[in-house]
Amino acid sequence: MGLLKESSFPKRVIRRPALAKDASWRLPIGALFLSLGLFCSVFGDDQPQWGERFSRNMVSGESGLPGSFDPATGKNIKWIAPLGTSTYSTPVVAAGKVFIGTNNENPRDARHKGDRGVLMCLDETDGSLHWQLVVPKIIGEPPDPRVDWRLAGMCSPATVEGDKVYMVSNRGEVMCLDINGQVNGNDGPYTDEGRHMTPPGDEPLDVTIMDGDIIWMYDMIAEAGVHQHDSAHCSILLHGDFLYVNTSNGLDTNHTHVKEPDAPSLIVLDKRTGKLVARDDGQIGGRIFHCTWSSPALGKVGGRELVYFCGGDGVCYAYEAIESAPVSGKLKNILRFDCDPQAPKENVHQYIRNRNESPSNIKSMPVFHENRLYITLGGDIWWGKRKSWLKCFNAAGTGNTTASAEIWAYQMSSHCCTTPAVHEGMVFVGDCGKTFHCVDAQTGKPYWTHETKRGIWASALVADGKVYVGTQGREFLVFAASKDKRIISSIELDSPINGSPVAANGALYIATMNKLYAVKASAQ
Repeated sequence: MGLLKESSFPKRVIRRPALAKDASWRLPIGALFLSLGLFCSVFGDDQPQWGERFSRNMVSGESGLPGSFDPATGKNIKWIAPLGTSTYSTPVVAAGKVFIGTNNENPRDARHKGDRGVLMCLDETDGSLHWQLVVPKIIGEPPDPRVDWRLAGMCSPATVEGDKVYMVSNRGEVMCLDINGQVNGNDGPYTDEGRHMTPPGDEPLDVTIMDGDIIWMYDMIAEAGVHQHDSAHCSILLHGDFLYVNTSNGLDTNHTHVKEPDAPSLIVLDKRTGKLVARDDGQIGGRIFHCTWSSPALGKVGGRELVYFCGGDGVCYAYEAIESAPVSGKLKNILRFDCDPQAPKENVHQYIRNRNESPSNIKSMPVFHENRLYITLGGDIWWGKRKSWLKCFNAAGTGNTTASAEIWAYQMSSHCCTTPAVHEGMVFVGDCGKTFHCVDAQTGKPYWTHETKRGIWASALVADGKVYVGTQGREFLVFAASKDKRIISSIELDSPINGSPVAANGALYIATMNKLYAVKASAQ
């Protein structure tokens, strides 16, 4: 693949695979090197995790970002890389590399045939492929499509620190990967990648320089008793030596009950070894209305660091951030508040398919900002009531603060699964009902709204005085980050947009279902 030199690799296990016939996908890069230079990180910062570090706020400090671009003419297009056919992940940028999850319907490696989850590691400069982690689907006996949804691919965004990439695979495996893949050899303790990237019953494949390198792996299904529902989705929160991971524990195939109510919703692993350190206190599992897809955030209140986690029961929990493994193996719960206290609390699964009355659940991440939490919640998109809110809560307190935590509530017309962006007294958020909102962060009063062509699943990004947001109608919108509505541009892309835009090192990265766009001012 051009950038890799095979002569320096260990020959005992490293082989170059037969690339797919359509591997000549890259844009011409000669002009890019002349105009951009050999190094793309001379200014700006990496984006090694989804959302602002710890707080999860969808705000970036990047500047010089373009207000428009045109894939047809190449205006402000740095490069375009093909993905699979279903991409729900958000790109992450670190150490000169871009990580994005997708499926295998546009194979980069001819050895891998059929439905797979794929994590791609691309070069930040030109979008070329460094390596990829390919993971077979969960088959099960009997087969259960609602455990690892067909063609959904690898939905979780990566979290990067130094030379380690932390990731949750489509099989519910928490993985620590070598950021360099197999280029520097197959590092352990895990060394059975050849077996892992093939379905049971198939012969193991030879490990090549184009494959990911798994350092360690923790299987949440096998080791924590989790029943994953539909797909694993988690953006791992890394704090100190520990990884905070939501488990995607959820309903059975028929949506009648939580199959594993005693399984954890939130676990903590040692980032060095992958060993389980702690879990939640077991209060959440039986009340999950659909699944556990919200990733944790961290904030500091009164000198104490707290991990905020929104369970699949519509309740926000705050746990004490740990410095060492607790004796009990349980996270210490500091506070909890019910985000929808008027919703049904008993026998919650009788409300499945009830579009008028149901519990609420939370799919987005809580955003910690100035001792407040901003959370979107409401009836489940597929199975619950047609109500949703953007709410602001007090992040302080102890015990059950349901009666006092809510500061304001802003009701939206439809379901909502996006994480808010809080910036200069404004909150930006899109909903599934084709409306994008700008709301006063102090009062919850609306400044303006905008109707889009289709619903919005992707969280918006605020950067460089602009608000970037993609929709399921293929439109990518750029607004001024202001209290008055000003549309800077509207660009039609190739396919729906489910992942959030990301800004890093002076460029903007936008994933559609089929392609990853790197956008940079003055690029051609």
